[in-house]
Amino acid sequence: MHKVFFSIGGNIGDRYHNLEKAIAAISKQIGPILALSSIYETKAWGIENQPDFLNQALLVETNLSPIEILETALAIEIQMGRVRTQKWFTRIIDIDLLFIDNQIITSKKLTIPHPFLAERNFVLAPLAEIAPNFIHPVLQKSIATLYANSGDPLEVWQIETIPN
Repeated sequence: MHKVFFSIGGNIGDRYHNLEKAIAAISKQIGPILALSSIYETKAWGIENQPDFLNQALLVETNLSPIEILETALAIEIQMGRVRTQKWFTRIIDIDLLFIDNQIITSKKLTIPHPFLAERNFVLAPLAEIAPNFIHPVLQKSIATLYANSGDPLEVWQIETIPN
């Protein structure tokens, strides 16, 4: 069994419902959720003139291979209506694989750990909530340390609960 950290987020449509729907699909198609962060809100990263994002981090247990995890995550995005038009632009859902156990994978299809996670507060804040002591296998620093030393100027606001 693998332990996989994901970052999920989106900024169009019913953002809360989209997170819930993605979590349900990940749980059903990839594996059980072992940990789930609070929801965090942030301004858009990369292209600023768009709605704010909601993001969460998840820890999932799965027996899928790394490529199967990636392909299933991409399929869930498509099932939810994601259309890739422009990098860093609006999206109904984004499902990023951050870590798979302590593996380091560099291939044409998949890079693990996610190559930019240490540069993005919207990933680090929720991840630090559920796994502050997890050591990045390449950078050899804890998630809490990476977040504390992040150079990302974007503020991240924790939202306590999902509205009913």
